[in-house]
Amino acid sequence: MNIKDKFIPQIILGDCSDKLQELDDNSVDLIITSPPYADSRKKTYGGIHPDKYVKWFLPISAELLRVLKVDGTFILNIKERVNNGERHTYVLELILEMKKQGWLWTEQFIWHKKNSYPGKWPNRFRDSWERLLQFNKSKKFKMYQEEVMVPVGKWAKSRLQNLSEVDKIRDNSKVGSGFGKNISNWVNRDKVYPTNVLHLATECNNKNHSAVFPETLPEWFIKLFTKENDIVLDPFLGSGTTILVAQRLKRNSIGIEILPEYCEIVISKLEKNKKTQLEINYEED
Repeated sequence: MNIKDKFIPQIILGDCSDKLQELDDNSVDLIITSPPYADSRKKTYGGIHPDKYVKWFLPISAELLRVLKVDGTFILNIKERVNNGERHTYVLELILEMKKQGWLWTEQFIWHKKNSYPGKWPNRFRDSWERLLQFNKSKKFKMYQEEVMVPVGKWAKSRLQNLSEVDKIRDNSKVGSGFGKNISNWVNRDKVYPTNVLHLATECNNKNHSAVFPETLPEWFIKLFTKENDIVLDPFLGSGTTILVAQRLKRNSIGIEILPEYCEIVISKLEKNKKTQLEINYEED
């Protein structure tokens, strides 16, 4: 399957376990998705028991490995589940099995939910972060760090006014870690590289879906790992945030969704936003 028209998303109705087989080898630049968490979203997706999660996901990740380009990136938003009073290990088990499958676990980003829902539990505090695991096929992958640089911050005005001689050389860490810093590197810089912690609010208003990305989340990764005309894939499309953002950023995109009602929601959003022709591939009976 190939993208035929620029920036016109392909929406595929069906189970990604089957539909991914229709995509060409080495054809996708970025995969970003949030599959159902273990035993979560039971009312919409049925839920997968934590003990069965790894076995369920590995055939999918094998197909994702096939369709991803050698210099592409896979970002997986996933979260452990508390089971019988302790964190289940299925996420850690999945990482290990994916490494055996051929994936490189390159990095881990943390999504800090600035407006996480308040609550009280007898033996823990509320969750306010989620993992975003970065996997690659090769150690050499496309990454455009300048696209996600952030303002240097107010601290620079006072700190950089009067630099000592020590500040102007690579100063070894005083705690013996071996890491050093050259403060003068920050002079005359308006922007700097970000950390691997993303401070983003969750979606608060009703989006007709049980778990919605904030648009800023896929936007950040799309900017970091792709350029215009590249292809972005979300095999668990849901409410369509990933391909909506991809289209706005002038990327081609493919979204796979098992529930027809969510496909219709995404189609409606795309038509409303761009009033453009969409290519819809419905699962044959």
